[in-house]
Amino acid sequence: VARLDNMTEKKNAAGPQDKQRVTRLVAPGEDLGGLEGHELGHGVIAIDGRIRATKNGRMNVNGNTVSIEPRRTAYVPRPGDLVIGYVEGCTNNIWFVDIGAPFNAILPMSLGPSKADFGGTRSVIDIGEAILCRVQEVEETHSSVVTMKGMGLRKIRSGAVENIDPHLLGRLIGKQGKALRQLKEESECRVIVGDNGRLWIDGDFNAVVPPDPNHRLCQASRAHLDHRAQSLQASHADSCQQGVL
Repeated sequence: VARLDNMTEKKNAAGPQDKQRVTRLVAPGEDLGGLEGHELGHGVIAIDGRIRATKNGRMNVNGNTVSIEPRRTAYVPRPGDLVIGYVEGCTNNIWFVDIGAPFNAILPMSLGPSKADFGGTRSVIDIGEAILCRVQEVEETHSSVVTMKGMGLRKIRSGAVENIDPHLLGRLIGKQGKALRQLKEESECRVIVGDNGRLWIDGDFNAVVPPDPNHRLCQASRAHLDHRAQSLQASHADSCQQGVL
């Protein structure tokens, strides 16, 4: 069981004795140990002097702060967010866009990429097409309005769109954007990261994987991908084992 009590060297209820980062898989409602000497982070609450989990995910003890990194998260739109969406429907002057939020966003014709006659929305953006847009406003019900009026906002006509959980964007981008810059440089691709956990990856296929399998860039890319895959698999296996224990 992932409790702070079980992670101490003396097996008491005082919590972890060292300052090293500790990670465990926990379930909502699980007792994580005593509150004394600890600060509450995201995903935990204090009940009767005990720390209890409110989310399913990894418990992180970093110094004296106890928090939980959820395994899955939903996107909650905020004004100014850069998002990638799919057009799911339209009326004579409005598009309905799936941005991964609880409710579809609305894209009025006045905020679209170009002018169109009344009733001609599908001639500008058809159902099923992907767009790069920005959240302009969010209502109390979390329904939102997006716009394509702005530099770089457009229909996505090439490349691929991939998805990750929004709370993992920080790991993808890295400190001061270092990891994302390295990804762009090594792949020679345009990579646009949306705040809703969707990534637009666009580039020349031959730039990503050279046609010659013995090419040094191809070998380096394979080695890099193999190393990343092994690291992720080892991390996942270790987390599963810790969760079982």
